[in-house]
Amino acid sequence: MPHPQRSAAPDEPLVVKLRELRDRTGLSLAALAARTPFSKSAWHRYLTGTQRPPRPAVEALSRLAGTDPAPVLALWEAAEEPPAPAPPKQQERPLTRWLPLSALALLGTAVAVAVAVSVTGRPGTPAPAAQTLLPRPGCHARACRGELPDASVCARDAQTESRVTDSGYDVRLRYSRACGTAWSEVRMHSPRAREVSVRAGRDLLSASYPAEDSAGYTSPMLAVRSPRGVEACAEVDRRLACTGLDAEPQDE
Repeated sequence: MPHPQRSAAPDEPLVVKLRELRDRTGLSLAALAARTPFSKSAWHRYLTGTQRPPRPAVEALSRLAGTDPAPVLALWEAAEEPPAPAPPKQQERPLTRWLPLSALALLGTAVAVAVAVSVTGRPGTPAPAAQTLLPRPGCHARACRGELPDASVCARDAQTESRVTDSGYDVRLRYSRACGTAWSEVRMHSPRAREVSVRAGRDLLSASYPAEDSAGYTSPMLAVRSPRGVEACAEVDRRLACTGLDAEPQDE
């Protein structure tokens, strides 16, 4: 679950690694801003430790440096967890508040099964319809901005609101009602470099992926109240395809 933006010490392992990757790229802050969805001032804060970078920024810098983002993301995840405060002895919090989302989901499933067993055990009582229990999203609206949907619960309830099909790829506008976010998704028919973007008015986020990156196919998420007026685009081999705003909704 994302935590509020916080500062980090300049010698924190994540900050040191980010500066090392930036040196490897040889890019200035302005050049980093031109090649990523993040501003020059944002990169200055990330590289000096005054603000914790979002996950897409770490991934983008790793790709520009030509390195595997996994080890850097491990540092990012380790730095994400703040020290757990000690609750007062007289005011102990309920145990479930400290359980991870996965444990809460399992607990909810167990309760639902117990209720179903007790209800169906009564004579003449019909069995209730099966329901799919989904964990609560780890972020909502602005807290999700810049995050990738496949790393969150937001992708679980996503629907395709509009799409456009090209000979080499398929571009979809995806919307999560639970998270209040929209993003672009491109499905490739063959390995090619691509840039995936999502736009709502003047608000634009994008992500670039090299041809050898078979896992990257979405843009970061935008916080929107509805998918109306949001446009999904993908640029492949200098050809741009964008979803039409008047396309019919498609549930998937």
